[in-house]
Amino acid sequence: MEIILESTITCPNCGHQKEETMPTDACQYFYECENCLKVLKPKEGDCCVYCSYGTVKCPPIQENAGSCC
Repeated sequence: MEIILESTITCPNCGHQKEETMPTDACQYFYECENCLKVLKPKEGDCCVYCSYGTVKCPPIQENAGSCC
């Protein structure tokens, strides 16, 4: 299975979108929107900001089909 590393994060505060390259060795718990400067944290039940606000789930979720860091 091919792991996708690019994900577009959409800020729930202002709607700003930015494509980011996800880390492969850790979950990213915080992400600062470059437009409104709000610091995003994962929604309850998600392991990282990519799983909550990205177009693609994080690499650990893609690899393990459900379990994360």
